[in-house]
Amino acid sequence: MATMIDLYYAPTPNGWKISIMLEECGLPYMLHRMQLGRGDQHQPEFLKLSPNGRMPAIVDRDPPGGGAPVAVFESGAILLYLAEKTGRFMPRDLRGRYDVIQWLMWQMGGLGPMLGQNGHFLIYAPEKVPYAIERYHREAKRLYGVLDKRLKATGDCIAGDYSIADMACFPWIMTHKAQGLTLDEFSAVKRWYATLRARPSLQKGLALGKDDGPMVPMDAEARRIMFGVTAPPHTQK
Repeated sequence: MATMIDLYYAPTPNGWKISIMLEECGLPYMLHRMQLGRGDQHQPEFLKLSPNGRMPAIVDRDPPGGGAPVAVFESGAILLYLAEKTGRFMPRDLRGRYDVIQWLMWQMGGLGPMLGQNGHFLIYAPEKVPYAIERYHREAKRLYGVLDKRLKATGDCIAGDYSIADMACFPWIMTHKAQGLTLDEFSAVKRWYATLRARPSLQKGLALGKDDGPMVPMDAEARRIMFGVTAPPHTQK
């Protein structure tokens, strides 16, 4: 089958959302591996696809209805696009559809950004800020609690059947150890996580790009490019 989708990707939670969806749908795609620590996301040709300068982004060269290629940025928008393109992992009925959409938006507006900040201040920030570490850790645990309560009510998946809501949330929950969190406190999340982790297509999505070598190390220059900050002199190498 001819390649129809260009995927601009790095192995991060937001990148994994899309690689998982493409593998789950069985869509052919071409990988464009991005080195975020080198600033690939700031190059003019990429900014034409993703004006915010963040990956992932896709270009669908065989869009529904034909015509010119369609470029989509923002991981949530890409998941919605691919669900509509394939008719998969999104209910067709109104109530089911918006059940999935609202949990996708919850991930995009809450779980992802808050865990991103938690991880940044815990791991990457050039200096430790106790207030920020405590604030985002507390919010991360609250959001885990929201997801746990939801899964206790719905069972194996977030919105009934396996959907793009699960694909959006899973990669961020996968970072729980690095986030300083444990799934032992959230039994329903732990069960859901184990169930999804066993899916072969999800595993293939997570493995994408591993054979291409490691990402650029998080040295002082990569930190400056990615976060717009410079580490204090005693931490630079």
